[in-house]
Amino acid sequence: MSYRLGVDVGGTFTDLLLINEENGQTFTAKVPSTPHDSSEGVLNGIARICEESGVDPTQIHRVMHGTTVATNAVLTGKGAKVGLVTTKGYEHTLQVARSFCPGGLGGWVSYVKNPLLAPLELTIGASERMDAKGKVVSDLDEAALKADLETLKAKGEVEALTICFINAYVNDEHEKRAKVIAQEVFGDMPISLSSEVVPEMQEYERTETTVVNSYVRPEVARYVNNLQAALKDRMGENVQLSILRSDGGLASGRASAESPVNLLMSGPAGGVTGAIYFCSRAGYDDILTFDMGGTSTDVALIQGSKAKVRRETIVGDVRVRAPSVDVRTVGAGGGSIAFVPELTKALRVGPESAGAVPGPAAYMKGGTEPTVCDANVVLGYLPSDVQLGGAMAIDREAAVAAVQKVADAMGIDLMEAAEGIIKIANEAMFGALRLVSVEQGYDPRDFALVGFGGAGPLHANALGILTDAWPVIVPPGPGVLCAYGDATTEVQDEAARTYLTLAQETTKEALMADLEELRSKASESLIADGLAPESLEVTYQADLRYTGQAFEISVDFTRDDIEANGLAVLTDYFDQEHEKLFTFKLGDGHEILMIRAVVKAKSGDIAERKLGEDTLTLADCKVQDTRFFYDGAWHDGAIYDRRKLHPAIAVPGPAIVSEMDSTTVVLPGYQANIDHVGNLLINPVK
Repeated sequence: MSYRLGVDVGGTFTDLLLINEENGQTFTAKVPSTPHDSSEGVLNGIARICEESGVDPTQIHRVMHGTTVATNAVLTGKGAKVGLVTTKGYEHTLQVARSFCPGGLGGWVSYVKNPLLAPLELTIGASERMDAKGKVVSDLDEAALKADLETLKAKGEVEALTICFINAYVNDEHEKRAKVIAQEVFGDMPISLSSEVVPEMQEYERTETTVVNSYVRPEVARYVNNLQAALKDRMGENVQLSILRSDGGLASGRASAESPVNLLMSGPAGGVTGAIYFCSRAGYDDILTFDMGGTSTDVALIQGSKAKVRRETIVGDVRVRAPSVDVRTVGAGGGSIAFVPELTKALRVGPESAGAVPGPAAYMKGGTEPTVCDANVVLGYLPSDVQLGGAMAIDREAAVAAVQKVADAMGIDLMEAAEGIIKIANEAMFGALRLVSVEQGYDPRDFALVGFGGAGPLHANALGILTDAWPVIVPPGPGVLCAYGDATTEVQDEAARTYLTLAQETTKEALMADLEELRSKASESLIADGLAPESLEVTYQADLRYTGQAFEISVDFTRDDIEANGLAVLTDYFDQEHEKLFTFKLGDGHEILMIRAVVKAKSGDIAERKLGEDTLTLADCKVQDTRFFYDGAWHDGAIYDRRKLHPAIAVPGPAIVSEMDSTTVVLPGYQANIDHVGNLLINPVK
């Protein structure tokens, strides 16, 4: 038997999914995350899932992992001390940035710039210069550079080095030579070159991206290498570790350690990938997703079973040129703390979270503050006799005591306070969903709404009412869907270059010749990791704009598309998208700004989920009677076991559908059905 394991580390729980690659049988587990060292939670989870499934760890040959190590390093400011080597005269590139102060017209008055990730005292300028076409204007002064590097090393502060020369994206000769000299001075210190990390125009973005890569590189490399060693110790030498990239693809452990800037949105990308996996198989290609965990909620829009990918990644106030799934995050999770400010007496929820430690009051781990989770317990949406993660009991009395604080502070009834907490959390998530739909020209009513994460199914029906997006879909294993995404996605890499060519001044033959070079470059890392060249698939992308614009739109295409229709494939699609976004199109003057090749290797599908026996009735699936509070009144309902449900059964609300990793609430006036894939579909009763 051969198994693969998907692992997703969240703020509160670490989710695991073990898949038998031969028959598709799956096992799931949830364990508390360990914020001080997330690898501990991963290893605890592996021990738990192997014990519960009876699977020998040595039978697990592939581990796919979504991680927040790089993200947390940026958010907490605990990355490496970065030294920066740039072209003389450009030492202040990061300081000047885009000369933009966030805020209104007087934003500059109160704006306090965060410390640079590569401080000026650790920045040196090298005597060298390339022109915009890549021709050498001034040779690299190697002797002066070596002397400056030795002075920099003598300060004893640099932990990672970045080299970013002007116009190096066109000609990387000087950067490569500078790296050789730096290695002579600094030894095996990690060194990042801008021409390798992001060979694209625009000096500030290229410098910032490469510096961030250096900033998180030691921490990520340490984490990946330690985890790889621990996995080999438990599973044998043949185990392969892959890390989820921000764009939803997988990278090998080696590639992740070298280019960690591509992992900044690793965590949220897994849920989007998992949602696409299940919804596309059920015929739902246009979906809105919301992944509600313990700390935050991530939302995204998927059209044609393909997630929108941004060419930049934003974490805190750091903006880097790295592809990422277009996910928006709001501080509303199951652990979000509700409070009543003394001044306004108006109920607030989040963004502060109880997290994994001490957690919501109901978890009995030391938390006492009222959270969204506690409000769900008080309202009966999360029955106190339903265990979390199959092993964690919850305490209703503790939840009541916590929420009572809010009720007392506002002078209202306990149930009114609990329902108020839930409504505010729902509105926060609805606002995020509007960001990815309405504010980008999409009508939510044209999409299905997919709720997942440990807390998502509790709120899915209510958000369906707010968005009017039906059906509301709760995929199989919603609490571990990110782990599903990790385990079912594809290994991929990409290569890009600045093109700056008018479409009418190039030919399809010239364009394809340049793209073929990028395909070869993008394939190198995958082949180096042992993948067969014939197993790789390639797609191409081009960023277009009208001449003189500062805004571009990405176009996806294949070699066959270009062969059949020429460059009109690019220009026609660009015109259509531009008209949809800005209500007009010009029809000519198309400038190809960037081109890239994306190479993927399929990880293989898993067998379909087995549903309940079709001889079972709704009564057979019933666990027990229950009641919950909704819209100011108590409603009698029942709890059903999701494992027993099948397509011939309809579950009328009010009801609760329970499973190992999550709990789904079906509100009065709505009904849930199971489709052939195993998705739970909630619709209004007509």
